[in-house]
Amino acid sequence: MAHPAFCGVARQHLGELTEELAPRWEARCESARHERRRGARRRQAGSGPTYELVFTDRLLATLVHLRTGLTHEALGMIYDVSSTIIGRSISEMPPLLTERGFAIPDRPGLRLHTLEDVFAYAAAENATLRIDGTETQVRRPRANRPGRQAFVSGKRRQNTIKTTTISDHQGRTLWSGAMRPGRMHDQTLCAPRASPSSSASSPA
Repeated sequence: MAHPAFCGVARQHLGELTEELAPRWEARCESARHERRRGARRRQAGSGPTYELVFTDRLLATLVHLRTGLTHEALGMIYDVSSTIIGRSISEMPPLLTERGFAIPDRPGLRLHTLEDVFAYAAAENATLRIDGTETQVRRPRANRPGRQAFVSGKRRQNTIKTTTISDHQGRTLWSGAMRPGRMHDQTLCAPRASPSSSASSPA
């Protein structure tokens, strides 16, 4: 799964990404555990249950999911874990990646962190954006959950979530995120945030 054809990044870049994000992920986990305990650790570090999916595999599963659209069930079969663990892992990684930001081709040092940053960049550089929403099938939300019907995609007739991906005129990815329930239209995802001066093309 670490091959660039699956995860979309070179092995060296993947190693650097893992070294950078692993400490942040562990810090987030420890903070959550501290909040649940409502106090300091009472057992030695390393004791207690272990993770069924280590950080590297969690990161890889997320990258492969974003790149290829493989379902949680399929990734669960590959990693021999439940789809629930895959779903939890995929939900944990995007905040870390978003904090790091998306690199701009040919512009070292410049990173886009939010959708607003993308449209500001397009306006400043007079760049044409290509916007698309990728739908991924998810488990049906439990009964009586508010907004349950929002996950039913009118196009696919399935329960899905939609991830917005933006690229430049050469097809190079600039940003990916804004995951929303599948019923929401591609244009609705971006319309409230789009700047009138930005030159964004219609979704594919």
